[in-house]
Amino acid sequence: MELHVTLCSKKDLDTLVQLGKRTFIEAFKEKNNPDDFNEYLETAFNREVYSRELEERLTSYFFIYKSAVIVGYFKVNQGESQTDIKDDNAMELERIYVLRKFQGLGIGKWILNQVMEMARAKNKRYLWLGVWEYNGKAIEFYLRHGFVKFGTHPYYIGKDKQTDWLMKCEL
Repeated sequence: MELHVTLCSKKDLDTLVQLGKRTFIEAFKEKNNPDDFNEYLETAFNREVYSRELEERLTSYFFIYKSAVIVGYFKVNQGESQTDIKDDNAMELERIYVLRKFQGLGIGKWILNQVMEMARAKNKRYLWLGVWEYNGKAIEFYLRHGFVKFGTHPYYIGKDKQTDWLMKCEL
């Protein structure tokens, strides 16, 4: 399987917004209240939010390609750009999504390995993330790859207060 990763820039803004919405819809639309879900989509996946984040020095988005086709993306945060921990010794994997039609091919594992290598190259001690407590498939995936639960935090989809497990993997 020929995969490669590229850093996103402002020129990728529209593609990133579309991919972000599409993958989030594929993953979570059926499991959420439609009104809350649509409100969240409009506030979290819009050009202004992504444009601002692409300018953040400690936040990076990456596309994953299988040959010349974008199959997914991920977002990492460091330092003050992390959503909770804000530890200079850590890197946060805030988003990791693979388009539904490319799932089951080992792409998620490949992405996770790439992110771990990025974190190691930046001398981080651990990688952490938040995952919805009802996303059993993702939780199992992270547990298989050395992550452990170390806490929780609230995550809002519209007005619906949900709980994310905080998980980390020592590097």
